[in-house]
Amino acid sequence: MAISQRDAFWNTIYDLARQDRDVIVVSADMGAPALDPFRKDLPGQFVNVGIAEQQAILLASGLALEKKKVFAYAIAPFITLRCYEQIKVEMAAMNIPVTLVGVGAGFSYADSGPTHHTVEDLSIMRILPNIRIFTVSDAVMASAIARTTCEADYPAYVRLDREVLPVLYDEFTDFSQGMCSLAKGDDLLIIAMGNMVHRSLEVADELRNKYSIHAGVLDLFALPFNKERLSQELSSYKRLVVLEEHTLPGGLGGALCEFLCDAGMNIPIRRFGLDFSDSYCYRYGGRKNIQKHYGLDSVSLSQSIASWIGDLK
Repeated sequence: MAISQRDAFWNTIYDLARQDRDVIVVSADMGAPALDPFRKDLPGQFVNVGIAEQQAILLASGLALEKKKVFAYAIAPFITLRCYEQIKVEMAAMNIPVTLVGVGAGFSYADSGPTHHTVEDLSIMRILPNIRIFTVSDAVMASAIARTTCEADYPAYVRLDREVLPVLYDEFTDFSQGMCSLAKGDDLLIIAMGNMVHRSLEVADELRNKYSIHAGVLDLFALPFNKERLSQELSSYKRLVVLEEHTLPGGLGGALCEFLCDAGMNIPIRRFGLDFSDSYCYRYGGRKNIQKHYGLDSVSLSQSIASWIGDLK
C-alpha cells in the first residue's frame, strides 16, 4: 500500500535515529503521526519549538555545529519564507549542514489559500550558496533522500508533497545523479519534479495517443543540477517542455533556461507553470481545480504542447 512521502521520510529517519543518538528532529508546531514515535521513544532527540520557525533554524544550526544530524520540519512556506534570513546566515553563509524538511510543495494545501501554497520557494532557495534542494516525487525517493541527507555534510531543503502519490521507483533505484529518466521519446523531452512528474507521464500518454507525439519524461529532482549528466540527458532531444507547479520566475524552467544559455545548448524550450503577474491564487475547489485554472491539467497541457510543436515545424 502506498504511503505519504512524509511518512516514508520520517519512518526512515526514525529507524536511523534509533541507531544513532546524534540524529535530532526539530519541529515547528507540526503534528504528524509519523512524528509520534520520536516523542514517545526518542524524547531526547525530538524538540518542538512551537510557532517559532526562526528559532527552529537557530536551534538546529547550533545543534549541527555540535556534530548533530539535524532536521528542521514545518509546512514548506513557513520553514522557508518565514525564516529566510536565518537560513541565509546560518545555513548558506556559514554552510551549516541542517536539513530543512517542508511538507506541502506546490498546491498541496490547496484550500488553505496562498499563505499555505508553496509556489515560490525554489526561486528564493536556489539562489543561496551551498544549499541543495530535493523535490520528492514518490515515497521510495522520500526514504532514499532521508538517508542521503542524514549523512550529508551540506545544508539541504527537502520538498515533500502532501498527497499520497503513486510509486514510480523501486528500492534499487539510483538517485545519486539528481535525475531519473522515466521514459524516452523521439519528439521532445518533458522535464518536471515532484507532483508534476506524475502529470508529465499522463501528458506523455495523451500526446502519444491523441497526437502521435512521442515524449520522454525526466524527473529532475535535485538542484543545483548535475551539469554533466543533464547535458547528456538533453543532448538527444530537439525540444524541451518544463511542467511545474511553481511560479515561472525563478522556477525549474527558469533554472533550465539559465543552464541551456550557459552551456551554449540551443534547444527550443517551453515552460508551463504559474503566472502571478497580478496576484496570488485565491481560487478554491481542490488542487485539480486550481491546476486546471492555470492550464496544468493533462488535457490542456497536451493541447498546448501539440500546438507549440506545430508552430515550430
